[in-house]
Amino acid sequence: MKKLSLVITFFSIVLMWSCKEKADSTTTETEDKPLPEFNDVEKIEPPFWWTGFKNKSLQLLVKHPDIGKFIPEVDSGDVSLVKFHKAESPNYLFLDLEIAEGAKPNKFNIIFRENDSIGLVQTYELKAREKSAEDYVGFNSSDAIYLITPDRFANANPDNDEVEGLLQQGIDRTDGYKRHGGDIQGITEHLDYIDEMGFTAVWPCPILINDMPSGSYHGYAMTDFYKVDPRFGTLNEYKNLANQLHNRDMKLIMDQVANHCGLEHWWMKDLPFKDWVNYQEHYEQNKDNWDWKTTKMSNHRRTTNQDPYASEADYEGMSKGWFVPSMPDLNQKNPFMAKYIIQNSIWWVEVLGLDGIRQDTYPYPDKDFMSDWAGAIMTEYPNFSIVGEEWSLNPLLIAYWQEGHENTDGYDSNLTSSMDFAMQAKLVEALNEGEAWNSGLVKIYEALANDFAYTAPEKIMAFPDNHDMSRIFTQLKGNATNTKMALSYLLMLPRIPQIYYGTEILMDDFDKPGDHGLIRTDFPGGWQGDTVNAFTGEGLTEAQKNMQYFLKKVLNYRKSSEAIHRGKTKHFAPFQGTYFLYRSNSDETVVHIMNKNDEPIEIDLKYHEEMGLKGKTLKNIITGETLTWDDSIKLNEKGSYIYSTKL
Repeated sequence: MKKLSLVITFFSIVLMWSCKEKADSTTTETEDKPLPEFNDVEKIEPPFWWTGFKNKSLQLLVKHPDIGKFIPEVDSGDVSLVKFHKAESPNYLFLDLEIAEGAKPNKFNIIFRENDSIGLVQTYELKAREKSAEDYVGFNSSDAIYLITPDRFANANPDNDEVEGLLQQGIDRTDGYKRHGGDIQGITEHLDYIDEMGFTAVWPCPILINDMPSGSYHGYAMTDFYKVDPRFGTLNEYKNLANQLHNRDMKLIMDQVANHCGLEHWWMKDLPFKDWVNYQEHYEQNKDNWDWKTTKMSNHRRTTNQDPYASEADYEGMSKGWFVPSMPDLNQKNPFMAKYIIQNSIWWVEVLGLDGIRQDTYPYPDKDFMSDWAGAIMTEYPNFSIVGEEWSLNPLLIAYWQEGHENTDGYDSNLTSSMDFAMQAKLVEALNEGEAWNSGLVKIYEALANDFAYTAPEKIMAFPDNHDMSRIFTQLKGNATNTKMALSYLLMLPRIPQIYYGTEILMDDFDKPGDHGLIRTDFPGGWQGDTVNAFTGEGLTEAQKNMQYFLKKVLNYRKSSEAIHRGKTKHFAPFQGTYFLYRSNSDETVVHIMNKNDEPIEIDLKYHEEMGLKGKTLKNIITGETLTWDDSIKLNEKGSYIYSTKL
């Protein structure tokens, strides 16, 4: 039996190498003789690609022991190998391919020769694109985005809570910094709730694998840019989430990170070049004692991107410094890293049929690269949307990052949307402060006046809070009425609104304000055995139900309001503790009133005569009551009033 086994093994090897020699042949494969497929190399990225892009070039990262000793060839009539590059590590090759105009979807072999003999063969596939570039339509001011921390939203599949072999094991819902078990399926199974609430798009925090020893739940320390974290689910489940959203005419936004990876990323064990990550030499000299003290941290001086007087030292300290010790800072000035990040983003757009990208820590990478990155995506998908996180309270900095802005240094980011942290901060001030000439509602009146600085204010993303800051209910000191005013105001602005999961039920972080683990609390009802279920309303307090009802009313009205989506904006300076904002087009006018008075008040409307509403009937979109617009309006209670001429 042992001899027979050896004979079988011998002939199997002969047959395999015979097939490999055929792979080297230039004869065209026919349908009767499909191409033999091989997977000899350890890793090739991107794992596959598509035909039909404007940019016909493709760079493949190939990783395999001593692959640098091999000479690659491409056996394809539609794809040519233009050049190959050896890395400083012997275990990498980078292949520059050119895809012919009119190339058809096909599989072809990449042959790696050693001493004129075939050593390795890797089959590579060019797929057909599932929809045209123009059909990738991004998010816009008609959308309302629901931001979710997946680990904390709903656990639909307890079987994937633990995955053998990963560095962090177990779930512990009592610890805000350990995994709680939420997953992709948990989002998919609750799309009815998200849709019925009135949201039109979902932005989950990153779902790619974070095989880190701790804190892996948040997703921002990727250890493989092409792999879904198995504790969240599978690539097919991610695709299914996208498909289910699209079936409802809803959108999926992917949270991506170009600035850093996780310290346990596979390439950190064998870095291809000496400058693959920033301060790489320092890291390699100190990695045995790597902590907050040894890490060269970013100085976080983001204004160095715009400051005409900034020192090189300050700019380098901002853009090259590591965000935290567990997140190596990627060097986008390395051309191979730059292409890797760009291609990875495009790969995910195609695989998931994405409707937008949210780019984390936008000002931290090399800013020229970020312009190239966004430009490459927008070139391939002209109707797409990308929002960049610029955590700045200065509207000038927010404006700088938006495409088309006339910056004095000539910089164009190619970024469609930035984030309105400035408005968020002023909104909290406006509602927490007392009313005076220079305090209270005047803060948001003047903040909105800053729109003169923006190229396209309607493409900026506004929000009351997010996964990195205290819950809005906490920021507003537990005042539900003020929270309603904050939400309704943002939903009326010429902006793209984003709401963080749980805001609709007054989730808070009062026990430890600002604590990330507490901010990212489990959504009640997402786990079997939860005694409170926000999806069904079971166990919610009256205040929570009231907020949920209010937000649902406003969001669902907003869905079909062209005046809010694209109408003109007019507002009047705050008067007697009230602030009036109007959105209008030829068919509809929406009036948003913020009233901070505890006692009933009557407001003279003759000053608003230019709005042309006198004598018209308007409906309160929350209560359904109607009124005739006259010379004055009586406001009986503190809070938001939203009226529309669309009855």
